[in-house]
Amino acid sequence: MYKILIIEDDTALAEAIKGQVEALHHEVRCADDFQNVLRTFAEFQPHLVLLDIMLPFFNGYYWCSEIRKISNVPIIFLSSASDNLNIVTAMQMGGDDFIAKPIDLEVMSAKIGAMLRRTYHLTQQIPVLEHRGAVLNLNDTSLVYQGEKIDLTKNEFKILETLMTNQGKIVSRETLMTKLWQMDCYVEENTLTVNVNRLRKKLHQAGLEDFITTKIGSGYLIE
Repeated sequence: MYKILIIEDDTALAEAIKGQVEALHHEVRCADDFQNVLRTFAEFQPHLVLLDIMLPFFNGYYWCSEIRKISNVPIIFLSSASDNLNIVTAMQMGGDDFIAKPIDLEVMSAKIGAMLRRTYHLTQQIPVLEHRGAVLNLNDTSLVYQGEKIDLTKNEFKILETLMTNQGKIVSRETLMTKLWQMDCYVEENTLTVNVNRLRKKLHQAGLEDFITTKIGSGYLIE
């Protein structure tokens, strides 16, 4: 069973597609926040995306380019504008296939099946963590927020990965130092403080204010 994300603002069509795909024994989610599609993507971590071109706030081309910054997941565009220019643009923006509206659900099912077989016979899904729109790619240790990539050192990445993995939970300084010890021979407490402060500064400069909370005497927390 694979996870399929439908990004389509026509509710009736989205539900029809959802029913058809669920009949193929896949897990399906329909996006409902078209201002924060990347957040839905990161939370659900789909194996395939069905993406409409005409959407509220930002079009499908925009969201395809945003997804491509963090994942190589296959994307199939959906559009009533099936002229050659739209098809070529969809492919150039990172799409893998194109289905014209009105959608033939049987053809769509066949294309989804073929895409999943080709993709996951050869590759694996790229894991990511998301919080407040910031997406941490665990494969290439990159952090992306509002389309901008934030460069992290290996220590900063390990700290952020540990905190984001434990969202809503206080992570002790001892736990973080143990994570850093796994990469370095020895880490002093002052080294952890310096790395956390430097990470906070980078997040603040990117627009992520108060991303990491200090719990005095306990550790750090991402709420």
